[in-house]
Amino acid sequence: MKITHLLLLMPFVIGACAENTPPTTQSSAQIAAAPDKATMVARGEYLVNICGCNDCHSPKRMGPNGPEIIPERMLSGYPGTQPIPNFDKKVLAAGFAMFTPDLTAAAGGWGVSFSSNLTPDETGLGNWTFAQFKKALTEGKSKGLNGSRMLLPPMPWVNYVNMKEEDLSAIFAYLQSIKPVSNVAPNPIAPM
Repeated sequence: MKITHLLLLMPFVIGACAENTPPTTQSSAQIAAAPDKATMVARGEYLVNICGCNDCHSPKRMGPNGPEIIPERMLSGYPGTQPIPNFDKKVLAAGFAMFTPDLTAAAGGWGVSFSSNLTPDETGLGNWTFAQFKKALTEGKSKGLNGSRMLLPPMPWVNYVNMKEEDLSAIFAYLQSIKPVSNVAPNPIAPM
């Protein structure tokens, strides 16, 4: 076949290929990169576990190997029905920090902080938007709201400032997928 014949056939070949290509608003790379919901939730669970969210946000009881998460209270924060802990003021005055035995409340130079409810109940993250969640984790704003107080220690929000959006989305998707637990954690207590 001569080159001129090939050149004449090219528009028909290109046209035929174009007609079979479905219109799309996303690039192939975007479609391939967008995980399904189950994949996002699984990734979020993995990130919650390696980031240590359960360390402070899940009430625990003592088991044979030390503190164990109470499954039905997982990620529900400091139990609001418990009395406010009475931390040793002498220890705090010496500059030390202290935790409750279940690790859901801490006291130090900042005062007393209580871990919040991360479950999808309305007393937790149930009414939050992703934008609020992102602001809380990357800007340290309580409830993810502008003008609110900063998150208190031991919440390590400064470690999450540069977290990728897809990781934040995965964590949020996981937290929205777990069992809701009704629990209102106390407000923080200012330093003595």
